[in-house]
Amino acid sequence: MDLSELRLSYTQAGLTEGEVDPDPFRQFEVWMDQAMLSELLEPNAMTLATTDSSGQPNARTVLLKSFDREGFVFYTNYQSRKSREIAENERVCLLFYWGPLERQVRILGTVSRVSEAESDQYFQSRPIGHQLGAWVSNQSAIIAGREVLEASLAEVAKRFEAGPVPRPPHWGGFRVKPHAFEFWQGRPNRLHDRLEYVLSNESWAVRRLAP
Repeated sequence: MDLSELRLSYTQAGLTEGEVDPDPFRQFEVWMDQAMLSELLEPNAMTLATTDSSGQPNARTVLLKSFDREGFVFYTNYQSRKSREIAENERVCLLFYWGPLERQVRILGTVSRVSEAESDQYFQSRPIGHQLGAWVSNQSAIIAGREVLEASLAEVAKRFEAGPVPRPPHWGGFRVKPHAFEFWQGRPNRLHDRLEYVLSNESWAVRRLAP
């Protein structure tokens, strides 16, 4: 398979220091609003990169469920591989890729668990099938086959048929607190616009990076 001729010239927009918001959280909100208005498939999908104690990196896609000035929140199984790696190294990277808009956002930060109350509140907002699934999946564990999940789902559905479904103690949220953002806008001839926000003494400085 020859992929050498696969290329695209980015021509939709530019990104200058004068047009971005000096606050990276507000700038992210602007871009997220535009991604949502563009009706992209899951605009809140983000790649989460972690490393284990040996330095081995791992990446996977998770869904952003909320964000504010305190950070970016996603939910998962606390016994999963990603959670074990977070316990070993709190420094993570998030990456949003909005291909139709020719944009990326990269966020560097440290991660910690959200409160149990916050996890409870979000869990109860989920569809019941998703709630049951959180009880069923021993995420990242090796299983004998799909039938193991199906049998476990039937058992859990029966156990909680009277409802409501409580949040499993091994499931909840993480919050990534950023110390750096990079906003990337594709441009012609691979001369892309890259503006980086770096936190220093409680204020954000914006600088341009070479493409």
